[in-house]
Amino acid sequence: MGEKRTSLRENGLIWFGAGVSIAEILTGTYFAPLGFGKGLAAILLGHVIGCVLLALAGLIGGRTRKSAMETVKMSFGSRGGLLFALLNIVQLLGWTAIMIYDGALAAGGVWDAGRWVWCLVIGGLIVIWLLIGIENLGRVNTASMALLFLLTLVLSYVIFCKGGELNLTGEGMSFGAAVELAVAMPLSWLPLIADYTREAKEPAKATAVSAVVYGVVSCWMYVIGMGAAIFTAEADIAAIMVKAGLGVAGLLIIVFSTVTTTFLDAWSAGISSESLSAKLSGKWVAVGAAVLGTAGAILFPMDDITDFLYLIGSVFAPMVAVQIADFFFLHRDESGRPVDWINMAVWVLGFVLYRYLMTVDIPVGNTLPDMAVTAVLAIAAHKLLERK
Repeated sequence: MGEKRTSLRENGLIWFGAGVSIAEILTGTYFAPLGFGKGLAAILLGHVIGCVLLALAGLIGGRTRKSAMETVKMSFGSRGGLLFALLNIVQLLGWTAIMIYDGALAAGGVWDAGRWVWCLVIGGLIVIWLLIGIENLGRVNTASMALLFLLTLVLSYVIFCKGGELNLTGEGMSFGAAVELAVAMPLSWLPLIADYTREAKEPAKATAVSAVVYGVVSCWMYVIGMGAAIFTAEADIAAIMVKAGLGVAGLLIIVFSTVTTTFLDAWSAGISSESLSAKLSGKWVAVGAAVLGTAGAILFPMDDITDFLYLIGSVFAPMVAVQIADFFFLHRDESGRPVDWINMAVWVLGFVLYRYLMTVDIPVGNTLPDMAVTAVLAIAAHKLLERK
């Protein structure tokens, strides 16, 4: 979907746009019952874990110059990789719909024109972004990122300088569950970061820039959401913008942050489709994903995404763990085989383990231990087979 190599600045802008998200701000509100200090610690720890994993996944794509789903075939085989390409397209369609839904609800809180109207506006802008193409966005992306940066600074000032800390009551999540919720957002980008690092002029540096920029901005969004709930007693970000008198500026934050994040989901759905069949046009599949996501946002309620985030984690955390073991430790490439059954079996065990660990309260969350165990299982299984 484009041969032009992207610069470090362009990669940074792409992942800045990915981080500025209404969904991340809304997720941040769940941390409020922990208190600001403990909540901030959970956010930072979760993002360090998630962004290190994000960087490793991006480095695989950058070094091999393959898309995310093509790198998956190196571990699971040419046909085994198709399963994950299909699952990735499904989760990206889900994300597209969720992002448009959240953006439309928030925009409606500032200017009530009807949820379906805002869904169409946001969906239409995403299609325009897709038709321009990631390699041609250039000044459009730079201008929109500068606007988002300024307006998010204003929002931060309103929350932290004009609000007053409140004593919140109510049942909150445990510290380990909060860490896992912080890991969940960077984890959701694992199956697609390679789609962007593969196009970079300097893959290793671009991967580092992408992970650091996304990590910092994502933490900022979480903290804005948590701060909004703690300092203004308001979990609805649109209501905060209205109270602050942001008006049009608030609308711009909501609409453009939704477009710049959701664009990446739809674009990667198109790239993943090319792994299913060379006959498919990634660009037009991406446009189709944006249209379907818009329809889903209009037709279905999507208010609580925590179960969706955990489902993504349980599918893709063990998948990437197997990839990391194969690429960095075993130096294997099984893309010439139909299916690597050993890695498929290890992935199933990793999936089951993740779902079990969700019932256990671990201070570092369950993604890190799940991936560590899955990676060790993959290495041990292949080493044992080599000896035989």
